[in-house]
Amino acid sequence: MTEIELFRARADEAGAAAAGCDLDNVRERHLRSQAAWEAMAVRAERVATQRALNEAEKEARAVSF
Repeated sequence: MTEIELFRARADEAGAAAAGCDLDNVRERHLRSQAAWEAMAVRAERVATQRALNEAEKEARAVSF
């Protein structure tokens, strides 16, 4: 399981926990947790994409010399 998949799974778990809550404050806590996990997944995707671009540039520069 990749880091991104882990973050998405935790977000899904928090969402499911929120759906099953009767107490408003607990539901809100789970929803905040879900949003935080989702933000971490988005950030990790952005980092992975940028890392791949950087590696491609580095390889292109190495080939051109």
